[in-house]
Amino acid sequence: MSDSIDKSKSNKVCVGPDSEEAGKAESCQGCPNQSICASAPKGPDPYAEVILRRMSGVKHKILVLSGKGGVGKSTLTKELGLAMGRMGLTVGLVDTDICGPSLPRMTGCRGEEVHNSNDGWEPVAINDNVVVISTQLLLTNKDEAIVWRGPRKNKMIKDFLGEVNWGTLDVLLFDTPPGTTDEHISTVSLLQSAGGVDGAIVVTTPQEVSIADVRRELGFCKKAKLNVLGIVENMSPFVCPKCHKTSDVFPSLHEGSAGRRLATEFGVRYLGHVPLDVAMMRSCEAGVGVVEQDSSAPSVRAIQEIALALVKLIQTEAAVKIS
Repeated sequence: MSDSIDKSKSNKVCVGPDSEEAGKAESCQGCPNQSICASAPKGPDPYAEVILRRMSGVKHKILVLSGKGGVGKSTLTKELGLAMGRMGLTVGLVDTDICGPSLPRMTGCRGEEVHNSNDGWEPVAINDNVVVISTQLLLTNKDEAIVWRGPRKNKMIKDFLGEVNWGTLDVLLFDTPPGTTDEHISTVSLLQSAGGVDGAIVVTTPQEVSIADVRRELGFCKKAKLNVLGIVENMSPFVCPKCHKTSDVFPSLHEGSAGRRLATEFGVRYLGHVPLDVAMMRSCEAGVGVVEQDSSAPSVRAIQEIALALVKLIQTEAAVKIS
């Protein structure tokens, strides 16, 4: 209910909608939001206890973020999850892009459905080590448009965390929508109140419009007190499948790696870059990992190196808090 509070009309001295004195304090008198604050639920979300129990078997939780759409968050989430699975880790993929889910198609399980068991919702298995949950897997008509407002999207994220039988996992990766939306805020706050979150990988591409949006996403990490594990530069450069020469499809206005510059600017790690190659694009369409599409593809080694670096980081708790 506190989402409907008009902060522009509230008193300058405000105890906050989550305070036990909300709507009752002397400073609340005359505020147009007084009745809303007085009736809103106070304290931590009681569902956090349910999520905490579900997350008790999950060792590490990582968000994949970017301020811009089309930079390859879903592709990177899929490939990192599969790469970790090949390393022998058990991995869960959570598609928090509620209205624009793409992980089921990219992982080849679009036609599958989530089933209920005595232990809750059972995530769909991609292979022996990797499972996935997505709104698309809950739909009978896979082409149905998902047109939901914030509260319903937030409820679905709660269900992904609290109703799914995740069991024991080494890593839970969260594929997020562009920007800093309800989905981001809900996911981070729920995880932080239910055992914590390791941090985020921030994805960019070389062009300036992407870099500008990623700066804002890093600002979100700071405000949300979300540690940053590192930056990945995607689609850089393009590798010709015939001559194997490289070229900059998305040229930068500056020399050197855009991802490295951002990492230096914000004092976070640069995890590496993933080249744009045909095998990667074809693997997403085919619903398989790029290594299955073409084990010699230029992006295979890049993904493996980033996955290995990421595993080492979370095992040593080496995320960076942006100050």
